[in-house]
Amino acid sequence: MAYQFDFAPVFDYTGLLLQGAGFTLALTAAGAAAGCAVGVLGGVYRAWRIQPFAALFKVYVELIRNTPFLVQLMFIFFGLPSLGIQLNEWQASLLTTVINLGAYTTEIIRAGIQETPRGQLEAANALGMGRWAYFRHVVLRPALQRVWPALTSQIVIVMLGTSVVSQIAAQDLTFAANFIQSRNFRAFETYLVVTAMYFLLAWFLRHVLTWAGQRWIVGRPVPKRQPVPQGVAKEAHSS
Repeated sequence: MAYQFDFAPVFDYTGLLLQGAGFTLALTAAGAAAGCAVGVLGGVYRAWRIQPFAALFKVYVELIRNTPFLVQLMFIFFGLPSLGIQLNEWQASLLTTVINLGAYTTEIIRAGIQETPRGQLEAANALGMGRWAYFRHVVLRPALQRVWPALTSQIVIVMLGTSVVSQIAAQDLTFAANFIQSRNFRAFETYLVVTAMYFLLAWFLRHVLTWAGQRWIVGRPVPKRQPVPQGVAKEAHSS
C-alpha cells in the first residue's frame, strides 16, 4: 500500500515550530557573540604567545576540538551540579555553545592575526598609534577580513550542531520536532519540515553574516573617481 503523505498534522503545530526556531536563533546569536569574544582573546594570546595564557588557551582548544559537542553539553548540564553549580537548560546550552565556538574561533582568528605583515605593524608603531587604535585598525580588523568566510561557516556549523541541546529538554527546533512526531506519529513529514527549516535558518544566517561582514568588516568604501583635467588627458593621449 502506497504511503499517504499528510502534512496537516505537522502544520497544526506551526507555533511550536516557530518557537523552536526562535530558540535556535537566539542561542546561536548569543553564543556567537560571546564565543567570538572568547576567540578574539584566545587568538591574540596564541598569536603573540603571551604566557601563561597562550598555553592555557592551547589546552582549552585541544580539549574542545577533540571532544563531541554532546559530551560537552552533558558534562556541563549533568556534571557541574555535582560541584554545586546548577544550570537550567538555556544556561547549559548557551555555555556549551560559547565554549565550543570559542575554541574554534580562537584558531581561526589566530591564523588571521599571524598573517598580518610585519611591515604593517612597524608602520603603525612608527606613526605612534595608541594601543586601542593599533589593535583595532592594524591587527583585529585586517585579521577578521581575512578569516570572515571561515568564521561565518563555523558559526553556521555550530548553529546546526545545537540540535543536540534537545537531549537536555532545551526547547529548540529539534525538541519541537521530537514532540510533534510523538503526538501525530507522522515522523517522515515532521522531520522533512524541520529539515527544510534548518536549511532556511542556515541560509538566512549565512547571508546575514555575509552582509554584516561586507558592511562592517570586509567591505571598504569605493573611492570616487576624480575627473582627469583636459590638459592632462590630452598630454597622456598624445604621448
